[in-house]
Amino acid sequence: MNQYTQEHTRSYYAASARSSARYPALDADLTVDVCVIGGGFTGVNTAIELAQRGLSVVLLEGRRIGWGASGRNGGQLIRGIGHEVEGFSRYVGTEGVRYLQQAGVDSVELVRRRIEDNGIECDLRWGFCELANTPTQFEAFKAEQDSLAASGYAHETRLVSPEDMRRQVVDSGVYKGGLIDMGSGHLHPLDLVQGEARLAASLGVRIFEQSPVLEIIHGATVQVRCASGTVHAGSLVLGCNAHLDELEQRLSGKVLPAGSYIIATEPLSKARADQLIPQNLALCDQKVGLDYYRLSADRRLLFGGACHYSGRDPSDIAAYMRPKMLKVFPQLADVRIDYQWGGKIGITANRFPQVGRLKQHPNVFYAQGYSGHGLNVTHWCAKLLGEAIHAGHSQGMDVFSGVPHMTFPGGPALRSPLLALGMFWYRLREMLG
Repeated sequence: MNQYTQEHTRSYYAASARSSARYPALDADLTVDVCVIGGGFTGVNTAIELAQRGLSVVLLEGRRIGWGASGRNGGQLIRGIGHEVEGFSRYVGTEGVRYLQQAGVDSVELVRRRIEDNGIECDLRWGFCELANTPTQFEAFKAEQDSLAASGYAHETRLVSPEDMRRQVVDSGVYKGGLIDMGSGHLHPLDLVQGEARLAASLGVRIFEQSPVLEIIHGATVQVRCASGTVHAGSLVLGCNAHLDELEQRLSGKVLPAGSYIIATEPLSKARADQLIPQNLALCDQKVGLDYYRLSADRRLLFGGACHYSGRDPSDIAAYMRPKMLKVFPQLADVRIDYQWGGKIGITANRFPQVGRLKQHPNVFYAQGYSGHGLNVTHWCAKLLGEAIHAGHSQGMDVFSGVPHMTFPGGPALRSPLLALGMFWYRLREMLG
């Protein structure tokens, strides 16, 4: 199964999407205030932010809107930005850490408002549970709940004991407790990004699909060359994330494209679905190679995880993922798998997103490397990019830019194997611990 054709991968999302809208390929030379490259959540929402501020925008997508991770992901809308942002206090200070923690909450609210204010139908459902794989992790949930309460978190949180997990959260015997968060949830990501593209177009953004960028010529006016046209713009936004490739080597070396995979079962009966996940929550465990799963609107189990750093996809995703699903849900051995797909997510060395501008070319902006938190963080980074390009400055972007990011060693050929070796070490520690 080819995951990387010009059309959408054969996922459950593509099969069930509400819209099949298409946009033309670029076939002329255009001049605008801003050119955005990338038709995922980053690019589409940056285009919205800029258009709302009165700037003229062209958005270029090499394939289809939502073709990459934005249209393939697990659909989990979960608070948080990066991993353990407290560790960045030496770079951004105590106030910077507070900003990042609050941004992790406000970014979810930003997505909520975008959906509700614009009537985007994307099966949004509130409720998420973090799953403890060990008693130590469950103890950490208690501290997390206390921290949320102290910060004034506005949504209900609830600890669930190991004894109550099957009845209240998930019909599986592998977990040692959970933390429910009713301020996070799940949705149909391809419907969301396509709905946001319609919003962008309604604001005057000119969207072009099947228009891969061949060359960027830097200068006071940036020239973005495609096969049948060139966009001239005062500013450029790179929103390609794991698919930046060699378009801008100063950025591509800071993000590792890692494979993540999802299977979707046949539709389950209402009784079986209610037994499996009683409150229809989004669910995610705490392992290094985490499992994440939820029910779709038509009651399929969407089960994902198994991040691959090798650069090679499994030849049979269903055969690879089904045993992982059955470890959690052995009772689903008789259930058919209807869809299987994968995609690339952008992983950074410190698991923290990168948003800023190129030092060498200050009219070139970027956001990438969401490391599994893309659904909400893309929207927040788009807001920061909109502020910075329109006003010339964004305090929030300054905080993000204060966190340093290393370039993965070894170049494209060695980048994936080296990180795969590092992740094996973390998994070994996890098993021994």
